[in-house]
Amino acid sequence: MKQITAILLAPILALGLILAGCGGATSPPAVSEEPVSTPAVSEEPVSTSDLGSQSSDKKFNVVSIVNGNLGDKSFFDSAEAGLKRLSGAGAITYKTIELGGTDADQPKWKDALIEVSESGEYDVVICGTWQMNEYLEEIAVLYPEQKYAIYDSVVNQPNVVSLSYKQNDMGYIVGVFAASMTTQTDFDKITPEKVIGFVGGEDGPVINDFLVGYIEGALSVDPDMKVDVRYAASFVDTAKGKELAQAMIAQNKVDIVWGVAGLSGNGAAEAALENNAWFIGVDSDQEATFTGTQAALAGVTLTSGLKNIGESLEWLFGEMGAGKEYWGQEMWLGLDLNGVGVVTDKNFKTTPESVQKATLDALEKVQNGTVKVGSAFGADAVDITSLRSSVTP
Repeated sequence: MKQITAILLAPILALGLILAGCGGATSPPAVSEEPVSTPAVSEEPVSTSDLGSQSSDKKFNVVSIVNGNLGDKSFFDSAEAGLKRLSGAGAITYKTIELGGTDADQPKWKDALIEVSESGEYDVVICGTWQMNEYLEEIAVLYPEQKYAIYDSVVNQPNVVSLSYKQNDMGYIVGVFAASMTTQTDFDKITPEKVIGFVGGEDGPVINDFLVGYIEGALSVDPDMKVDVRYAASFVDTAKGKELAQAMIAQNKVDIVWGVAGLSGNGAAEAALENNAWFIGVDSDQEATFTGTQAALAGVTLTSGLKNIGESLEWLFGEMGAGKEYWGQEMWLGLDLNGVGVVTDKNFKTTPESVQKATLDALEKVQNGTVKVGSAFGADAVDITSLRSSVTP
């Protein structure tokens, strides 16, 4: 895919492992004729090493529960794109149910999970984000014969496969890019101040895992780098994301902002456009997805950190079609396995060569293990409060 050209650097992907990346009314999506090839991805900590595209005559009936809305230009759109490619390839039939992402919408999330589980109609029920894991944990027990897949969260039940992503690794590379860019004072819109920005959807482990990598990557470029961190407390409040980004630009002369907040993050792109700054996208190639009335936002989007939700779903159903199942397991997808990545074409190519080189060098070092990135998860989790405080402008 064009938006994951950074992944082409990985030796494992030289073997051809690139694909073809929170009770309402149902809204069946349009079916694409775009062909798909299944990514060859092994998993951690399960350590399956069989790599290679799979094919099967089996067609799975799937429903995707979206606890938000399509059109976020990033997270949910990535999942939808993967399902559409699978459908176009004849691997699945599917329906998407959009439920909204506000607090008022939340009661519908559990009801929808119960409804589709009770129907017995679907081979696999798909949902995503940490906001769904408690609901799924409860419902999966009630329907032990139903199979579920949850992305970007973990549910420890024998009929659930959990798809997790090393967003901290991706964040490190984005941090190197952002810090390298903000030192290029001869580049348009770059100020003398060594301050970069981060707008997160919420102050929680997944978003802070991005942030840990982002800060560590930035400090690897310059130990005096500062990071203005603010949270929208929502993934669907574009106005709030814009307000936060405008404030950091005005108050701390931030010249490049990473929006890790779904639709709220898109508000940061609007702020960058209107306030002579740059933007970094997330989850999808946002330079490519900003179209129509948002086309101007593509012009200020220098790169995007990719969480390849769609590709991970393609891998999962490719494996299932080949008779390989991972129920009850957590599958970790990183740079080398195409679970995450960074955009290195289009506007990225207009940045100084030294910035491009630093970014690609960082990608290689993370991928080959030379650099070990901290995380907001696990027994050795970084103290996020102390880390944030250490880089506050």
